[in-house]
Amino acid sequence: MANRPDAPTDAPLVGLRVLELARVLAGPWIGQTLADLGATIIKVESPAGDDTRSWGPPFAEDGSATYFHCANRGKRSISLDFRHDDDLAVVKRLAADADVVIENFKTGGLEKHGLDYASLASTNPGLVYCSITGFGHTGPKAHLPGYDYIIQAMSGLMSVTGDPDQEPMKTGTALADLFTAMYGLVGIEAALLQRERTGLGQHIDMALLDCQMAVLANQASSYLNSGVNPSRVGNAHLSIVPYQVFHASDGPLVIACGNDGQFSHICQAFGTNWHEDPKFSTNPARLLHRVEIVDLMAAEIAKWRRDDVLHKMETAGVPAGPINTVAEAFAMDQAIARGLTLDLGSSRSAANPIRLSRSELPTPAAPPKLNADGDDIRLNGWD
Repeated sequence: MANRPDAPTDAPLVGLRVLELARVLAGPWIGQTLADLGATIIKVESPAGDDTRSWGPPFAEDGSATYFHCANRGKRSISLDFRHDDDLAVVKRLAADADVVIENFKTGGLEKHGLDYASLASTNPGLVYCSITGFGHTGPKAHLPGYDYIIQAMSGLMSVTGDPDQEPMKTGTALADLFTAMYGLVGIEAALLQRERTGLGQHIDMALLDCQMAVLANQASSYLNSGVNPSRVGNAHLSIVPYQVFHASDGPLVIACGNDGQFSHICQAFGTNWHEDPKFSTNPARLLHRVEIVDLMAAEIAKWRRDDVLHKMETAGVPAGPINTVAEAFAMDQAIARGLTLDLGSSRSAANPIRLSRSELPTPAAPPKLNADGDDIRLNGWD
């Protein structure tokens, strides 16, 4: 395995070679995260480029949409057309020396090119091959395309998201794609660890639907054990009260009261004795009398400025926070202290959140222009 020249020698994944045959979000997010950890990523794009290069405005300085920039830093780019024999030979040479392949073609879409797992593993048995599709490689819907929005709808996520009096809502970011990427990363790392013991790679079959349904978490558990469909409760919580949005005199905030002790502290902070009332003293009781206690709290909180409420909650040890815009979030002193913005020269992005005590992560390069490294990769491959 050849080291990335820009990666510290102690970066966790330095020397790992990853061939990315993926576009849009889930696959590229895996590739970007591996790059952040020191791996060498060669991103293979069609002559038209990754779809997200044109998903703008807004656009970055290099002309690609900022959507592309969110998931492609730290990579090299080569443009190849699998229908051309010379280009197909290039990608097969790269795959023969790769540790990991990431692809998100339709189920069976790469078999005709000899780029499926079975074909590539026949000459590279240690290959870890991660496929990402909407519905997986088995089942009656395996042949269908799957976009994040469709998966959010089909998985049940939208049915529990939004105001109960309004239509079901999708989330503000593509959670099905992003959770699939996170599970895909775990699968890849597990397969690489097993390869250390066996010398053999394997195929990882990741489906957006599977992952989104897995992270329904307590909503799934509630249904599977009670048989009752969870309902939408807007910005409240099905099982905890108070755990929702409240409105101070100058703006909204969230209070997340996780136990009866915290509720007692809330009441004391506002000089009330609600916690002494049997209707409100325990969480099960507050659930039964949700409307009454929430109305009492809302009326009290409306008398105060938001910063004063937040100060009271911080002093009382109760989790609470303002509802920030994205701009306000990145301007927070905490976000600045943690270095959550990366300046990559031609663009800026949210930083990788992984913090390791013994390993230095590489300073990532800006997302590549289409085919930026094509000539070099054709001539020298991974070196």
